[in-house]
Amino acid sequence: MTHTPEDLAGAVLSINLVALQENWRTLQRHAAPAECGAAVKGNAYGLGIAPVARALWEAGCRSFFVARPKEGEELRAILPTATIYVLDGLFPGQAEFYAKLKLCPALISLEEAREWAAFGRVYGRRLACALHVDTGINRLGFSQPEFEALLSDRQTMDGLEISLLMSHLACADEPAHPMNACQRDAFAAIRARLPGVPASLANSSGVFLGSGFTQDLVRPGIALYGGNPTPAAPNPMQAVAVLEGAVLQIRDVRPGETVGYSATWTATRTSRVAVLGAGYKDGVPRALSSRQSDGPAHVFIAGQRCPVIGRISMDMMAIDVTNLPQESVTRGTRAEILGRHIGIDEAAGWAGTISYELLTRLGSRYARLYRGLESDVSV
Repeated sequence: MTHTPEDLAGAVLSINLVALQENWRTLQRHAAPAECGAAVKGNAYGLGIAPVARALWEAGCRSFFVARPKEGEELRAILPTATIYVLDGLFPGQAEFYAKLKLCPALISLEEAREWAAFGRVYGRRLACALHVDTGINRLGFSQPEFEALLSDRQTMDGLEISLLMSHLACADEPAHPMNACQRDAFAAIRARLPGVPASLANSSGVFLGSGFTQDLVRPGIALYGGNPTPAAPNPMQAVAVLEGAVLQIRDVRPGETVGYSATWTATRTSRVAVLGAGYKDGVPRALSSRQSDGPAHVFIAGQRCPVIGRISMDMMAIDVTNLPQESVTRGTRAEILGRHIGIDEAAGWAGTISYELLTRLGSRYARLYRGLESDVSV
């Protein structure tokens, strides 16, 4: 008998690479005439750096953003000619590592800029880099005084090949937030100090704030993977990841009986309960556990939404399928936990978190199916 990975895993993660490409094209249209890059840090937000990067390259993406130099090394092996920026800057003493792999550090301090310029002189040429200037988020980046000090340091400036000037928005997912305009105006003043250098300000939500934010290059992340970049409006992106759990058993539960650890859910009627082979080891947040008989968390099974009940455990979760036709749910039936019918933003809201965390915490035990390019691939 032939077995497939999905036959042997309680949970299956399907990743639609065509939907990923369509999301990139949608963002490119909104950003035009700016170039649309892609943030693929965190193993492409948990979905797999190799297939995701190849699909984005095939769609036309040429500029990629990672967080760490080791991520850059992995991506360079996949895309030999891509432009790769390392958002966490230049790690101390690692300039040669970046240079050999043609990784562009997004320099965040005068100390980093001097180290990169000095290594370039030893290396025999100016090396490409980005300058990341803070405009209000107060995470990484040159402060305004330090940026002015860099501009005044001619020896360092002469040693840099600045390919990108960038900053990062703090409140792009809130279009009316006054900080957006403040950061846009602050960045415009910074950009005026380096005329002719390409600029980047917009993340996923920033792409939809208009031309004052898209600049020359946008660097979306979560929107590529199906997250909603416009939370106050319908999601313009397609679902990329579909997480499903298979029914292990169906139980008849009498009124007054409980389900799961700590007996948090009690049946108020004769109920049919389906136990799925997916739990927090598979990346299903334990916070989706519910004492309620009607939610808030749901899965999609047999064409309908059914509520999650009781505690989510390491390997299992329970759902109430009483309202479904008995023959519609049997052992092996799959329930969508995340996907086209249960959006990642909606599920994240039920769990009290954000779609970024939900995606990047998806586990490694389920079968991964990459769909939509030359052929489906199981991992």
